[in-house]
Amino acid sequence: MRVTLRKRLLKTGRISLYLDHYPPIIHPESGKITRWEYLDMYLYNPPRDEMEKRHNKDMETLARSIASTRQLDRLAGKFGIKRSSQFDDFLPFYEKQMNKWIGNPNTHGGWVASYKTFVQFCKGQCNFGDITPQFINEYKEFLEKKATRINSPKMRISQNSCYTYYNKLRATVREALVFGHIISNPFDAVKGIQQPETYREFLTKEELLKLYNTQAESDLLKRTCMFSALTGLRLGDVTKLRGDQIQHSENLGYFIRFTQSKTKGMETLPISDEALGLLGDYEESSERIFGDYNFQRDYANLNRWLQSAGIRKKITFHNFRHTFATLQLAEGTDIYTVSKLLGHKHIHTTQIYGKVMDTTKTKAMKSIQLGFKSDKNEQQS
Repeated sequence: MRVTLRKRLLKTGRISLYLDHYPPIIHPESGKITRWEYLDMYLYNPPRDEMEKRHNKDMETLARSIASTRQLDRLAGKFGIKRSSQFDDFLPFYEKQMNKWIGNPNTHGGWVASYKTFVQFCKGQCNFGDITPQFINEYKEFLEKKATRINSPKMRISQNSCYTYYNKLRATVREALVFGHIISNPFDAVKGIQQPETYREFLTKEELLKLYNTQAESDLLKRTCMFSALTGLRLGDVTKLRGDQIQHSENLGYFIRFTQSKTKGMETLPISDEALGLLGDYEESSERIFGDYNFQRDYANLNRWLQSAGIRKKITFHNFRHTFATLQLAEGTDIYTVSKLLGHKHIHTTQIYGKVMDTTKTKAMKSIQLGFKSDKNEQQS
């Protein structure tokens, strides 16, 4: 087995440097068998001055070094030896994990911020071997006491951002462990950052009914919001819903088979007759039921709709998902079932709603009745 550095003349006149693997290898990204590994390194042909000559010399030296490293990797694998990655650059691996979320703008933005914050901390240099428990503790301290917002350097990041950035680094290191770049997980020896408690606004059953009975400027706005409140679906999953995803059986009634846009998990979600009625006359096809609906365009309409219904709470589309969760718990649905309906991977995510709507606390507060009379009681009687 050998790895050979080769050159190829391009139409642009430059020379491309690439590696020729024999026997062929499995490409780590595409999973296909190939002999060629393109380095994205080029030579001037011919070099016009001393700077271009020096560039060509440096590129060839670096390319030969990469070829030698690949050759050692293959020989080590042949004899069952696992080469250490401790001196390999960790940042490109982190960036690769970040780029996996490019198709999801909301999630990708958080990854970009976490990556850039980490680069600031390590001053642009970090090898796999640098990530030790002490290193992670120093990063924790940096997040909690020094880190600032990427777009507003004078403003400190929130506690929730500390929690998020820390966990994205932990997820990246866990992935590095899977690929064999790290032998043991250094996060196992470090106490994580506590997730801050967040207030999740929701609508009561009475408010939701009042909102439904109030005319909205956009019928699509009304139907998408109400559909989310009755199913718990996220905005991305509602707007991408297709007619061929709605199925029916005698035992289950109507249900949706779909892949969550956020977690990529395949879900089977039963829907009520009321939720089904909000879909209107749809066809069993690959066409989206709600068309090319743009909720951001209708955000101002949502606020006016809420005000017309006499609701002064600050509500976004995602709060209709919160409403579904809290109303399910208020009606006595156990938290495990609610977790499954929401498509949560971990039940502790669902427990946040349990803190909001704890029916046992309500019952406990009402258990002591001394017979006092108040203006409120007299008004109700």
